Amino acid sequence: MLKQQLKDQLKESMLARDALRTSVLRMLLSSVSYLEINKGGAGYEATDEDVMNVIQKEVKQRRDSIEQFKAGGREEMAKKEEDELTLLSVYLPKQMSEEEIEKLVIEAISSIGASTAQDMGKVMGYLSPHTKGKADGSIVSRIVREKLSSL
Repeated sequence: MLKQQLKDQLKESMLARDALRTSVLRMLLSSVSYLEINKGGAGYEATDEDVMNVIQKEVKQRRDSIEQFKAGGREEMAKKEEDELTLLSVYLPKQMSEEEIEKLVIEAISSIGASTAQDMGKVMGYLSPHTKGKADGSIVSRIVREKLSSL
């Protein structure tokens, strides 16, 4: 189970005195515990999918923070967030390339029969199960928008 792997890796990082990794894993396990409490209290055990969703949420937060810190001229904070993002990315499944996303988008548009920008929601709904955890939603929506506007 993914949650147990994270706990084991936390112990290893603590023994190795790897401060950054220990901090990231503690934050991740804390977020998983928070999710468990919100979903069902003491009796609920997070599934691997729950843990993966937490990791994806944390990755998205790091990406947003990096943008904001860079825009604000806070390079040292951006660097810290980038280091955390690198550690978190290890736990995500292999990400799809833009070419793979583009193929899926073209397939989705033809399957649904989408022809205008108003069909974006339908296309995104169709793509969601295929890209969940494997592609950044902002990249997927950008490609969908580009493909629909070129029709």
